[in-house]
Amino acid sequence: MAGNSDPLSPRAKLAVTAGKAVAAASRAAGRGSGSVIGGRVALKLDPDLLGRLAQNLDVVLVSATNGKTTTTRLIAEALRAAGPVVSNALGANMPAGITSALAGGSEAKFGVIEVDEKYLAGVARDTSPKCIALLNLSRDQLDRAAETRMLAENWREGLAGSKAVVVANCDDPLVVWAASSSANVIWVAAGQMWKDDAWSCPSCGGVMQRPGDDWFCGECGFRRPTPTWALSGDHVLDPHGSAWPIHLQLPGRANKANAASSAAVAAVFGVPPQVALERMYQVQAVAGRYDVVQFQNRDLRLLLAKNPAGWLETFSLIDPPPAPVILSVNARGADGTDTSWLWDVDYTRLTGHPIFVVGDRKLDLAVRLEVANQHFQVCDDLDQAVQMCPPGRIEVIANYTAFQDLRRRVGN
Repeated sequence: MAGNSDPLSPRAKLAVTAGKAVAAASRAAGRGSGSVIGGRVALKLDPDLLGRLAQNLDVVLVSATNGKTTTTRLIAEALRAAGPVVSNALGANMPAGITSALAGGSEAKFGVIEVDEKYLAGVARDTSPKCIALLNLSRDQLDRAAETRMLAENWREGLAGSKAVVVANCDDPLVVWAASSSANVIWVAAGQMWKDDAWSCPSCGGVMQRPGDDWFCGECGFRRPTPTWALSGDHVLDPHGSAWPIHLQLPGRANKANAASSAAVAAVFGVPPQVALERMYQVQAVAGRYDVVQFQNRDLRLLLAKNPAGWLETFSLIDPPPAPVILSVNARGADGTDTSWLWDVDYTRLTGHPIFVVGDRKLDLAVRLEVANQHFQVCDDLDQAVQMCPPGRIEVIANYTAFQDLRRRVGN
């Protein structure tokens, strides 16, 4: 491999140039950012390109079922205190999208990369990360993703022997099982609201005991490790016991947890918690999530929720009743085509809210809401739903492609 003065071979440079040209053509044709198709072309021309692009960067990988994109953004902001950062900030998180992102960051010192759970082991092998952040694992896209225990096993095997510092959430038993094969783990008590994917021990299959915030397996002794970082209310506790205030423009407990993990990652690179957390305040919205937009003379807040764990966290964010709520669910390829996960969501938390239902699978959602004894109306589209909403800021909760549809409609 070439030295630092010119790390890319002629073939790699050709691959980068070709990828950028294809991406630009895709953008010009109105087909999105072009990052995925550009990355695919570049990797075809040089299959080792991802490793070559990463070799002069201090790389951080971020993986989880929920919160990857936001945490990647928070870590990137924090590390900018120590040097230029390149990141796949728009969430293209498979090898092609990651390659595209790194190809645009020739001056960067740090690469902060969100990685799809299924691709983590391979991307870690290619990029030799200095740090890997593991936040949570829960069921998602039931038709395409392996069940969570298999994903945890995949992480565990793929990260064994890695030299990376692993920053892992000690409150999620599946994450602890996955991270425990690594030599250097920093445990963060980031909390876990959704517990329905970790009632059995990932190590032996025994029943997990959960007294208070603790957990352990009564059969094999697998248990919650002692954290060195912790989320405590509105503060992050560092390894010295100092409490640092979290000031975020992003709402909710889940984002405070993301900030706690991000502060622990930043500290690995020498950025102190106070500096890291101050920088995180700059983040207002992440790829449209949490944005408040004007549409038909109404304020709409856009919230993304892709799976049961995400919906549970999102319900804790919304304005109290009688704030109107619009729910939109699709089941396209990127969402997963199986909507049975709707039955794992506790929709009784919406009692008292006027509810309006849109999206490709609005009838699936309507059946679920009826069983939960919720009052709702099925609407043709967002425009009709907004017109029918009573006064007040409208909370709009959507899964992945439904969220993209909404953003296009409101011009966000």
